Amino acid sequence: MELLRGFDSLDPFRGGFLSIGNFDGVHRGHQQMFACLVRHAKEQNVPSCVFTFEPHPIQLLRPEQVPPALTSLEQKAELIAACGVDCMVVYPTDLRLLNLSAEDFFQAVVLGEFDAIGMVEGPNFFFGRNRSGTVEHLADFCKAANIELDAVPPVYVGTQMVSSSVVRGLLIDGEVEEASDLLGHRYRVAGRVTKGAERGRTIGFPTANLGQVTTVLPLDGVYAGVALHDGTSWPAAINLGPNPTFGERRRKLEVHLIGFDGDLYDQPMQVEFVSRIRDTLEFPDVNALKAQLEQDVQQALAVVTGNANR
Repeated sequence: MELLRGFDSLDPFRGGFLSIGNFDGVHRGHQQMFACLVRHAKEQNVPSCVFTFEPHPIQLLRPEQVPPALTSLEQKAELIAACGVDCMVVYPTDLRLLNLSAEDFFQAVVLGEFDAIGMVEGPNFFFGRNRSGTVEHLADFCKAANIELDAVPPVYVGTQMVSSSVVRGLLIDGEVEEASDLLGHRYRVAGRVTKGAERGRTIGFPTANLGQVTTVLPLDGVYAGVALHDGTSWPAAINLGPNPTFGERRRKLEVHLIGFDGDLYDQPMQVEFVSRIRDTLEFPDVNALKAQLEQDVQQALAVVTGNANR
């Protein structure tokens, strides 16, 4: 997939099928859209393109209401590329574009920049100034311009409609398995290993402290997960939150890579959350903590190996 910043170099991807949106999390609903997008494009032998914004428009319009992101731009691009899309255009969000009316946006972007012959959108698509344009407006504009529009219905997992906001709420509640069901993939965060107190090493459970995480962190607690570093994955026991046994109240993301021996300081790492094991607890002494950590590691290993194909 070609990743473009703005409309420069767009010419090879003009005249194709287009989807516009934020696509935070690239969940099952987005994946269904992209499957339709790619299918339509291949049927007509034209490019499939995704147009998104960075930062989220609400960052400029109502910064106090910005929801925490589910994916970084890099993660989003990786997930969209895996859906088979040819080109992703990331537009540096500015007020000029946000102030366009819905019809002017359609004329300037859909027709003017992409010269699209078709579009694929979901049920909750809004565009133009003050989000005034709806899927119904888009259908009218497409019909007038002789452009095909495929309005994809929402996706449900059981009785729950899949949406980024629902996934975000599940993660905040610690329901990482349910969130993964709606995402269609494990929830993953990315960051860089920072220097910690190194207390875990002294008690036999060395941890990598993951900092610089810019996306949603689940509810505090201990999780089974997978750490990804330098092309290799490791089962992991993850502690998210404070360390009350040692009087530490600062929230940290500490990852014990099961079976790993080495130094990860200042290196990038990603962590997938598989299942929540327990709440954050305060222990009476170090020996009680070590006993619990041993159980946590064994349980995390069992969970991860039992979900190896997820």
